[in-house]
Amino acid sequence: MTSRFSAIQLAFLLLGSLVLLFIVAPLAGMFLSTTPSQVFETAREAEVRNSIWLTIYTSLAGTLVFSVAAIPLAYLLARKHFPMKKLVTGIIDLPVVIPHSAAGIALLGFVSRESALGKMGSAVGLDFVGHPAGIAIAMAFVSIPYLINAARDGFSGVPLRLEKAALTLGASPFRVFFTISLPLAWRNILSGLILMFARGMSEFGAVIVVAYHPMITPVLIYERFGSFGLKYARPVSVLFILISLALFIVLRWMAKERNGEEVKQ
Repeated sequence: MTSRFSAIQLAFLLLGSLVLLFIVAPLAGMFLSTTPSQVFETAREAEVRNSIWLTIYTSLAGTLVFSVAAIPLAYLLARKHFPMKKLVTGIIDLPVVIPHSAAGIALLGFVSRESALGKMGSAVGLDFVGHPAGIAIAMAFVSIPYLINAARDGFSGVPLRLEKAALTLGASPFRVFFTISLPLAWRNILSGLILMFARGMSEFGAVIVVAYHPMITPVLIYERFGSFGLKYARPVSVLFILISLALFIVLRWMAKERNGEEVKQ
């Protein structure tokens, strides 16, 4: 039995190593083919810096703005039973399933000047097409399922008896939500926010349809590859991966620190 179990473990280890190699090898090859001087030269280009900054703040803005509605929706999905709930859950997952170029086409019709939203934006001098606001909407569209699903799982893990006890003692539903449900589900919500932000930063297909200009970094990488080839696209890719990885590590570390402080309290 022991030898058989060890053989299974060895087989699983081999298969797992192949998966890790599949993930790491292309990235390692790209990094090894790019010299530090190329990365530093690329980082000095204003076009590259502007695109990275645009990518970060549009993804962050989309995450924060849409989370205001996404988190309450996640709570309803976790706590309430209503007709066609499974249909609503399926709709939420649609942006993950459909091709993102198709998502961009759908969004373009939604935010164009002829649409109701586009006319509202035009009334205040805002044109979503070719604007950072349009980029943020496209990013949020493809990434919001990550936040909703993570927050829903977090709220599902909050003991229902705590909420009922607080209501029995006279607390309002709003107070119960903000003092019990939200703090106890915060770890999952924070993870969902980080995933939504990270996924938004990496979006290409939907954004390129809604707003080719101004260029976010994934679009800039695509343009440089199409115009100048792999040699000019690779340093931008390496730089963007390094910055994205650094941001992701910092956000994860901040989330871990916050969770650690909550446990101590």
